Amino acid sequence: MTAVRPETTAQPASDTSFPTGFVWGAATAAYQVEGAAAEDGRTPSIWDTFSHTPGKVRNGDTGDIAADHYHRYRDDVALMKELGLKAYRFSVSWSRVQPTGRGPAVERGLDFYRRLTDELLEAGITPVATLYHWDLPQELEDVGGWPHRDTAHRFADYADIMARALGDRVGVWTTLNEPWCSAFLGYGSGVHAPGRTDPAATLRAAHHLNLAHGKAVGALRAVLPSSAQTSITLNLHQVRPLTDSPGDAEAARRIDAVGNRIFTGPLLDGAYPEDLLADTAHLVDWAELVHDGDLTEISRPIDVLGVNYYSPTVVSLPADGSASTRNDGHGASDHSPWTGSEHVAFHLANDDLTAMNWAIDASGLHTLLTGLAASHPQLPLMVTENGAAFDDYVSPEGRVNDPQRIAYLHSHLDAVRRAIADGADVRGYFLWSLLDNFEWSYGYSKRFGAVYVDYATQRRIPKASAHWYAGVIRDNALPA
Repeated sequence: MTAVRPETTAQPASDTSFPTGFVWGAATAAYQVEGAAAEDGRTPSIWDTFSHTPGKVRNGDTGDIAADHYHRYRDDVALMKELGLKAYRFSVSWSRVQPTGRGPAVERGLDFYRRLTDELLEAGITPVATLYHWDLPQELEDVGGWPHRDTAHRFADYADIMARALGDRVGVWTTLNEPWCSAFLGYGSGVHAPGRTDPAATLRAAHHLNLAHGKAVGALRAVLPSSAQTSITLNLHQVRPLTDSPGDAEAARRIDAVGNRIFTGPLLDGAYPEDLLADTAHLVDWAELVHDGDLTEISRPIDVLGVNYYSPTVVSLPADGSASTRNDGHGASDHSPWTGSEHVAFHLANDDLTAMNWAIDASGLHTLLTGLAASHPQLPLMVTENGAAFDDYVSPEGRVNDPQRIAYLHSHLDAVRRAIADGADVRGYFLWSLLDNFEWSYGYSKRFGAVYVDYATQRRIPKASAHWYAGVIRDNALPA
C-alpha cells in the first residue's frame, strides 16, 4: 500500500522539477462518471433527484449513464497506467454502498469499489478514496439532510463500513469534498442538489458537515492501520478586494469568513471565527447549533489538507449597499450562496476565461498554498483538484488538440512548484478531471477532462493535454 506522503520534502532540484516522491494523479467523482444509477442495489441520491427535476440541469442531462465508468473501469485504469498516473482520486457513491444511508451495506455495491481498488493496485496506481462528493442518499435528505444533526452520525457509520471493506487496500482517505459547495450551493443558492434556498439551513449544513468530517476521522482511525492517512478537501477561495478601499477590504473579510474560515476555523484551529458568528447571528443561534464537544470532534488531527483551486475570487462592497449582480462563478440563481453577505459584489480577475467563464490566474494558487503554509506550517498540503473546461472537439484526424488547457496546466503547475520552492509542503497534484463527465448543473455541456469522452459511443480519446501531462509525470518536471 503506497502512501501519498513522499519520503522527503526536499526542494525542487531545478527551476522546472518537483521533489522526489511528488505524487501525480487525476481525480473523478462517482455521480459524474459511474453511471449504472440503478444497478446492483443503488438507490437515488440527491443528485439523481435533482438532475431528473425539469429545469435544474442544462439540457435535462442526468448522471444515469455519465461516462459509464462502472462498466468500463478496467479500460479506464489501463488508460491511467498508460498515462503514467501514480494515484487516482475517486469518490464512493454512498447510496451504492448504503442505499438508505443507514443500516448494513450492500455487498454488490462494495464489490465495485473492491474491484476498482484491486485493478488500481495491480496497475501500480495508489487509490485515494473520497467518501463524499455531494451525493447524499435521497432518503437522508427526506428526513432533513445536512441541516439535520443526525446526518453527521449516519456519515460516521458509513465511514466505518468503508474502512472495514477497503482499509486493507486503501491507505489514503478523504472525508468530504468541498463541503462549502454542499452547504452553500445545495442549501443556499439552490444551484446544486438538493436545490434548497434557506440561509439558516445553509449554516446548519456547514456545521454538520464539519461535524461529519470529525466523526468520520474518528471512525476511520478506529479501524484503519496507523499508516493510513486521513484528509479533507476544501475549495478555499483566494479572496481579493477589488480596490484597496476600506469597503472592499470589508467585503473580502466577509467572503473569507463565510467561504473559507467557516471550515478552516473549526477544522484546523478548533473554533469558529468570531466575525463569522457576528455576521450570521441574525440567521442562526450558534450556541444552540454547536454542542459541547463538537469542536473537539471537528478538530481531530488530519494528515494532509486537500486544496481545490480554479480561479480567484475578487469582491467589492457596492457604495449603495445594494444586492450585487453576481458574477461569482457558481451558477445563476435569484438566491445568493454567500449567506450573511448577500450584498457583496463579485468580479472577474481578468478577461482570460475558461469555458466556465472563470478567470485564469495561476498566481491565486501560489498565494493560496503559501498562505496555508504560513498559517499552518506543520500541515502537509495536496492539490486535489485543478483544471479547466474548454470547448474541446475531435478533429477530422481523430485528435483532440487543447492548447489552452496545456497552457492552463503549465502555469498552475509552475505556481505549485514555486510555492514548494517558497516553503509550502505540497505533496502532490491531482488533475481535474481524468475524463469528461457530467458537470453538475451544466450537464454535459462543459468538458474538464484530459480524456475526451464521446458520450454516444463512450469512446475515450486522450487529448493533447493528457499526453503533455504524461510527459510531466514521466520527467517529474515541467517542460523547459
